[in-house]
Amino acid sequence: MTRPTLPPDPEAYDAERNVHARKRGLAAPYIAGGRDPEPEIGRAEDRRLLRWLILMVVAVVLSGFVLGILGNLISPGT
Repeated sequence: MTRPTLPPDPEAYDAERNVHARKRGLAAPYIAGGRDPEPEIGRAEDRRLLRWLILMVVAVVLSGFVLGILGNLISPGT
């Protein structure tokens, strides 16, 4: 299945993003990077998510110990 070809758009060609991309030799107008307009909100979210990550890692490790202990208690001894 082929994509339909679109006619060239001179206004899009001269858009600021496209001009900067062409100067850098990029094939597409995507330029990664930039600054976060509100970095404190992002940092607060990162701290919250880090707490969740640590909590989940601790829960997984402890559940392994609990399941191991329960398995030893339930299984017949040799």
